[in-house]
Amino acid sequence: MNWLDRSRSLAPPGFNRWLIPPAALAVHLCIGQAYATSVYKSALIGHFEVTQTAIGVIFSIAIVMLGLSAAFMGTWVERSGPRKSMFVAASFWGVGFLVGAAGIFTGQLWLVYLGYGFIGGIGLGIGYISPVSTLMKWFPDRPGMATGLAIMGFGGGALVASPMSTALLKFFDGFNPAIDGADWIASGSSVGKLFLTLGLLYFAVMMYGVANIRVPAPGWKPRGFDPAKTRTSAMVTTANVSAANAIKTKSFWLVWIVLFLNVTAGIGILEQASPMIQDFFRGADGNSAVNAAVAAGFVGMLSIGNMAGRFIWSSTSDVIGRKGIYMMYLGIGAVFYAVLAFFGGSSMLLFVAMAVVIISFYGGAFATAPAYLKDLFGTFQVGAIHGRLLTAWSAAGIAGPLIVNGLLDMQGKPGTMNAHNYLPVLLTMVVLLVIGFIASTLIKPVDAKYHEPEEELASATKGS
Repeated sequence: MNWLDRSRSLAPPGFNRWLIPPAALAVHLCIGQAYATSVYKSALIGHFEVTQTAIGVIFSIAIVMLGLSAAFMGTWVERSGPRKSMFVAASFWGVGFLVGAAGIFTGQLWLVYLGYGFIGGIGLGIGYISPVSTLMKWFPDRPGMATGLAIMGFGGGALVASPMSTALLKFFDGFNPAIDGADWIASGSSVGKLFLTLGLLYFAVMMYGVANIRVPAPGWKPRGFDPAKTRTSAMVTTANVSAANAIKTKSFWLVWIVLFLNVTAGIGILEQASPMIQDFFRGADGNSAVNAAVAAGFVGMLSIGNMAGRFIWSSTSDVIGRKGIYMMYLGIGAVFYAVLAFFGGSSMLLFVAMAVVIISFYGGAFATAPAYLKDLFGTFQVGAIHGRLLTAWSAAGIAGPLIVNGLLDMQGKPGTMNAHNYLPVLLTMVVLLVIGFIASTLIKPVDAKYHEPEEELASATKGS
């Protein structure tokens, strides 16, 4: 399919670069559905008659495959261009839902693991990194804002997917409020129909992004843009480093540690959000002042904070610098976790405000990462380098829940705990963020020995 080749997606003269963020957003909004798996979790548990852990493995596989596929396919994404890689991502993501639907209809859980988890997870990884380097090439003057526009779609995908999925499940189930009421749980067959619908719908929406993505012509730059003016600090390079060389540098692994620790700490709230707010305001009689509906609203506010932080903080990083913004994420995040630990139970307003800001930092760290990599390693293979960095997300997706659930299991049973029982968890997060803050201060400009020679760089980028 020649239409998918990088050369066929070259932008014509006068092309409006503001058409690129919507194309990238189309992909990220679709794959952001991964954050909405809780909508049908109970239905799958009942349908397959298995434990929560067995269904939770589906999401874990998807996140692990996200990191692995982004790492191993990153160089291919850079070489093939955004159109072909976004098409491949759409295909894997859509097929993943269809295979998962087959598993639900036939009662074969392993097919759901294979479909949504393994195949869909590959689509997640490739789709996540596909538009990144292209966005930064179109917006060299505002790379943080550009990547924030797209990556906020991943954080906000659940805001679209959750109500849409719930409405579709009710439609497929023939939901009757007078009969089913608040205790309604979707049937397995309705989840199968949902997977079929989402697979086709998401593929169509992602194809909008495929059709409209463009790469700038060689040598293109925004009107009035002077590259020399962007190098406002020693942390912003004008050279380029290959993906193979990037992972040999100390700076890459320090950024990896920073992202890993920030994500692990963020999961401290995300993974336990609903029961956490109920436990924090549980009275001596064992009853919580926060009911399930209010707790669900809190989860929604965290999603908004996650999404908004991806755009607001990544845009702010264009002004104050990437190193400074990460030190803010980690330093202020540590302070806010300490405030939650000792005073969170005294005021619901304080609890919610601290939690939303912390999660905005969690989202901001994801969105700022590509621009930070561009500062340190240049734009040559920044998508491939970003893919390798996302293995930190996969590792944190395993470590975070293990730490949180392990510490809480030592404190008591679900539904019986209060704010005091969360002290070990929250103080552990403080320690992780402090370590991350120290690691962030150690990030330095990349040594010139890792830079690509100009003649090799010109040969590698010729015709792209």
